[in-house]
Amino acid sequence: MRIGTPVRPPNGGRRAPLLGMRGRRALLPWALLVPPLGVIGLLLLFPIGRIVWLSFRDYKLRNLVSGESDFIGLDNYVRLLTDPYLWQIVMVNTVVFAVVAVVTTVVLGTLVALLLANLKPVTRVIVVSCIMVAWAMPAVSGTYVWIWIFDVDQGVVAQALKALGVIEPSGYNWFADRLWFYAIVTLNIVHSGFPFVAITVLAGLLTVPKELHEAARIDGAGAWKRFWNVTFPTLRPVFAVVTVLSTIWDFKVFAQIYLMPGGDVGGSQMLNLGVWSYVRSFGQNDFGMGSAIAALLTLLLLGITIVYLRALFREDGLR
Repeated sequence: MRIGTPVRPPNGGRRAPLLGMRGRRALLPWALLVPPLGVIGLLLLFPIGRIVWLSFRDYKLRNLVSGESDFIGLDNYVRLLTDPYLWQIVMVNTVVFAVVAVVTTVVLGTLVALLLANLKPVTRVIVVSCIMVAWAMPAVSGTYVWIWIFDVDQGVVAQALKALGVIEPSGYNWFADRLWFYAIVTLNIVHSGFPFVAITVLAGLLTVPKELHEAARIDGAGAWKRFWNVTFPTLRPVFAVVTVLSTIWDFKVFAQIYLMPGGDVGGSQMLNLGVWSYVRSFGQNDFGMGSAIAALLTLLLLGITIVYLRALFREDGLR
């Protein structure tokens, strides 16, 4: 080594500050996400933790007053999972209704989105403004509208069917029949949910290159083949989002069932998991069992969402 030759520090001397700068830049997004994630965690994780804690305890009205409760382990879950009412009534109502509502909402919303995509801009704005009214309507107001439509005596449907001689002059109680009850609830859910699907799918449709459809049309593909082979694969993430969100919303439907005549009665044929949890907790003052039902509903939603997303993105290698 020559005298006076500067000795270079390890790694060139300049890479350490450069790597430090890159590390800080990589951590910056996470640092910005910490406050909102902390708020979300506080607002969501604490109630969930409280529900799980209550589900392992014998917590009734007397415990609510005294603030003390007894730990009973898995007794609430054993009673819940061995209750025939869960499997014969509540689970059937929850799953079948959610599947029918989600499929109907997504299909109708997609059809409306395809219609909107072929309208002129001014007409599209008018139609979108009209359907957004249904989405903006509060669940309570929308439910009472459907109750009025199917009222036993003065409902629009009853009056029309009486005039046609289809039903007796005394009317027919649609809400006393389990099938008709959930048919009305499904109409309510689809009416309020399809605008979200339509607007979301429309936003995706407007991003699909027209050249793809023109090439498929030249190859002789019909409307259905163009949708299934061109539009659907391109909008697969969009359909994933609307389907998962619709599934979560429809599995935990509460107001649309609870406010219907007979939808708030414990032990009836009309309850789903969400309403049953509320009725057991606040109607029968069994907060431990109500929390166990809510925990079961949460696990069911998580399982369905994970399975659906894995199945949907398996072909794209996004597992």
